[in-house]
Amino acid sequence: MRISDTFGFLLGTWDLSRAYTDHRDGTRSTFQGQAVVAVTQVSGATAGLERATYDETGYLHLGNYRNAASRSLEYRRRADGTVMLYRAGGQPYIELDLTDGAWQASHPCGADHYETYTVVRSRDIVEEHWRVQGPAKDYTAVATLHRIA
Repeated sequence: MRISDTFGFLLGTWDLSRAYTDHRDGTRSTFQGQAVVAVTQVSGATAGLERATYDETGYLHLGNYRNAASRSLEYRRRADGTVMLYRAGGQPYIELDLTDGAWQASHPCGADHYETYTVVRSRDIVEEHWRVQGPAKDYTAVATLHRIA
């Protein structure tokens, strides 16, 4: 599925489920919650400078452990139509371009390496597939986002 505007497509509220598998010990965990992508800055007639926050809240389940969890990112629309994701501290994280309906990217983080594949299943469903490896990490994560009307 083609998307004409990655930034605009992602705006809104999404139900979020994520499943993790730790390949070091086989542990499985899940996250259930919501993600809200909301515009925080629009630069008038200058396309390419819009910003949005991505706020994820919910519950992490790991065996009998269950606790509230959250994370925030900043989305910045770039002049070439891609979206750059930034961590809460302002560090660049992952570039995203869903115009062809799917996108693959990678991110080195110290000694760790993040590979991601994002695919648009429909106007209301997006999947993210993550593979993370490093000295202290070796896991996969699959997140499914369902748009809330």
